[in-house]
Amino acid sequence: MAKVIIYPTNSLILSDMVERFGHEPLAMMEKIKEIINTVGVDSPPLNITPEGPKHGLKYAAVEVPAGVRGRMSLIGPMIDLAEAGIIVGDSSISFGCMGCARTNELTKFLIREKDIPILEIQYPHTEEEGQDFVYKIAEFLKSLPSGSDEK
Repeated sequence: MAKVIIYPTNSLILSDMVERFGHEPLAMMEKIKEIINTVGVDSPPLNITPEGPKHGLKYAAVEVPAGVRGRMSLIGPMIDLAEAGIIVGDSSISFGCMGCARTNELTKFLIREKDIPILEIQYPHTEEEGQDFVYKIAEFLKSLPSGSDEK
């Protein structure tokens, strides 16, 4: 089972596909769940600790806006764990909105810089493109080590 970083990191569709093909999706939803379920952390929106932005400094300089560092404190460790990646370009907001252009660029850059298999694919706009989109992702996931066929 490969750990697959997905971009957008909050795409439920990509996360589900990765899981269906026997791999572990590295997605924002799981990271947020870990933080919210941590004993001792206040309820949202106060569910940040002073350590979060400090962890973000590993991925973004101190001059970078705090929001980028905060997001990277969540996304950066997922990239570090990744054994493969899927980047979807030009996706609609409903597919998974990251909410910050600078974080988006930094996330894609760090994924591309990592020496892992990466599938970069454009978001589909027609039914035919949609079928090709799913096929290419499925083939990529099947090609990863220790992957299983679709459940």
